[in-house]
Amino acid sequence: MRPLEELINNEDPGWSLVKEWIKTAKNKVEILTVDTTKAKEALFKTQVTTRSPMGSVVFMTGGLLIDNGWIRILGSGHARLPRTLPDWNKGKSFQEFGEAPNFLLIADDAIGGFFLLNGGGLGKDLGNVYYLSPDNLKYEPLDLTYTDFLNFCFNNNLDKFYKGYRWTNWKEEVKTLSGDKTFNFFPPLWTKEGKDMKKVSRRAIPIEEQYNFSLDMRKQLGIQK
Repeated sequence: MRPLEELINNEDPGWSLVKEWIKTAKNKVEILTVDTTKAKEALFKTQVTTRSPMGSVVFMTGGLLIDNGWIRILGSGHARLPRTLPDWNKGKSFQEFGEAPNFLLIADDAIGGFFLLNGGGLGKDLGNVYYLSPDNLKYEPLDLTYTDFLNFCFNNNLDKFYKGYRWTNWKEEVKTLSGDKTFNFFPPLWTKEGKDMKKVSRRAIPIEEQYNFSLDMRKQLGIQK
């Protein structure tokens, strides 16, 4: 594993770019304050440089909350988003720090969807982002790099992307949702009965529970992609 000194780039840091993108963002972006000690540990475990947008988000933020916290982009952890990018991935995309992951879980949303950066385990488009969608349990290629994904979160029409899956007063509910929880729906969103948000019930559950549930259901339903 490369030492921390090799990962911190003070001459050409990616954070200066990301900050500019946030300043001009169309969607609400909240930068969670960073704990320097935790940031150094998270960057070392992630093994990416701060010249990259992902490395800069890990090193300079506790995470980013998009659209009142509807999307949570992982950084080095914060009380409102108590997961670091490397720790959240350990045991999921790799077993030990320093291993080359098949994918990286980089963000998730309030309805149990997960955004993954392809490390080779999801397709041939290395470095592109996929969405494990709660409405079909498939890994959907978004044709976005990590940088594109940030700009998608900052400027894309999220109402359009999540059309049909936002309910009345969602903003108030999501604002109080902890970053280590997500909403779980019944009937599930991937069922025919779960397509009408007016007819489903929802409750907040641990994000870990939701992730494991999605993977288990993929196996049970025989979903390959």
